[in-house]
Amino acid sequence: MTAGPVVIIGAGHAGFQLAMSLRQHGFSERIALLNDEGHLPYQRPPLSKAYLKGTGGPDSLMFRPEKFYADQKIELISDRAMSIDRAARKVLLGSGRSLDYGHLVLATGARNRLLDIPNANLDSVRYLRTLDDSQSLRDYISPGQRVIVIGAGFIGLEFAATARAKGLEVDVIELAPRVMARAVTAEISEYFQSRHTSAGIRIHFGVQVTGIESDGSKVTGVSLSDGRHIGADLIVVGIGVLPNVELAAEAGLKVAAGIVVDAHLLTTDPDISAIGDCALYDSPRFGGSLRLESVQNATDHARCVAARLTGDVKPYDGLPWFWSDQGPDKLQMVGLTTGYDRVVVRGDRAQGAFSVFCYKAGQLLGIESVNRAGDHMFGRRLLAANGSITPEQAADPGFDLKSALS
Repeated sequence: MTAGPVVIIGAGHAGFQLAMSLRQHGFSERIALLNDEGHLPYQRPPLSKAYLKGTGGPDSLMFRPEKFYADQKIELISDRAMSIDRAARKVLLGSGRSLDYGHLVLATGARNRLLDIPNANLDSVRYLRTLDDSQSLRDYISPGQRVIVIGAGFIGLEFAATARAKGLEVDVIELAPRVMARAVTAEISEYFQSRHTSAGIRIHFGVQVTGIESDGSKVTGVSLSDGRHIGADLIVVGIGVLPNVELAAEAGLKVAAGIVVDAHLLTTDPDISAIGDCALYDSPRFGGSLRLESVQNATDHARCVAARLTGDVKPYDGLPWFWSDQGPDKLQMVGLTTGYDRVVVRGDRAQGAFSVFCYKAGQLLGIESVNRAGDHMFGRRLLAANGSITPEQAADPGFDLKSALS
């Protein structure tokens, strides 16, 4: 059991879940949740989809109303952590205040990777990560505008689909040869490329933006590495994120491609943990180190640390799963498919409802599902139990997946 107050830096999915889980586990000491955004803690996934598309206000995104924090005695502090004094176990804040901690949890998340070319700081070059980003874009876009999306990853394609549905002309620029190339199989890429193209989105592969053209104040278009020019009124950049490790590094904690933590999510200081998008953790399940960006990873990390701080000490063993809503299609993924050597398609691609089962040496690594929620839930149960089915069983439409769970 941890003695003394718990200070949590970051009020995204990981930080919020940790504060809530600590109280659910009976932790009775002080909890301070540092939030450096001007909103109550909120959900991020709808920002590039439903919230951007809709008319609802910010309240629709909040995890809980303000009263919840008062009722649970969670101190929600609107301030920024500037430095950590590990010897004194204090966090210095931007306001000049300091907070004492018995245990400190870094849930500092990640930030957008910025485009590093001239004119990238113009007002009509936008990013999408925070509620303010989404609100600003929602107010900015209107039918008939020409938008260029740089990057055909999840965020870029989610935004592209939403913008196209709202009547914008959309071009997507992607250096890789297919959409979501680092994250999904070619079978999934091909399906989504076809869906986006048939919706009127133009996708340009194997090129990059080399220059942003402007009239001095606004974007007028881009020049591409193959010599072409495309006109635009707006550019939305989705070229990945960088974990926020600086606070940890300045405090002398070990960092690499994230804040380095062990299988219990502890840093090199036994009084400090790191969770969520910023954490590079030792994974007994997969072997080696992982840093994942997902709601599942953030919330399961938080639950693991809350249990440890209240006496239930176990290594983190969460099974990764992800989702992406793009237009009318829902993509759900479970497991990590790096290194797969065989895929089996189950379902009907032509009908827009199928799953790709990914194997390595005959062992199921993960499942990517399009509009097949049942397959996804099956995969979550099977893989969490370290189970598998054969490629032949996956390929047989008559095989009852549930029979493999008994």
